[in-house]
Amino acid sequence: MAAKRFPMRLKELRTEQGLSQEALAGKVGVSREYIARLETGRHDPPLSTIERLAKALKVKLGDLLD
Repeated sequence: MAAKRFPMRLKELRTEQGLSQEALAGKVGVSREYIARLETGRHDPPLSTIERLAKALKVKLGDLLD
């Protein structure tokens, strides 16, 4: 996984869609704090979580990892 790029891309896609961390967390089924840790690169999510993030953001999986 492009570990250094993922946090920036996640935040970019979330803010482009006007979603708060809390709103995205609710769609994915995780806590707001977890989303914050992902966006700051303090946690590497499993593939299943990345897939749920992509679905919640309505993007292809590759869009989060590019």
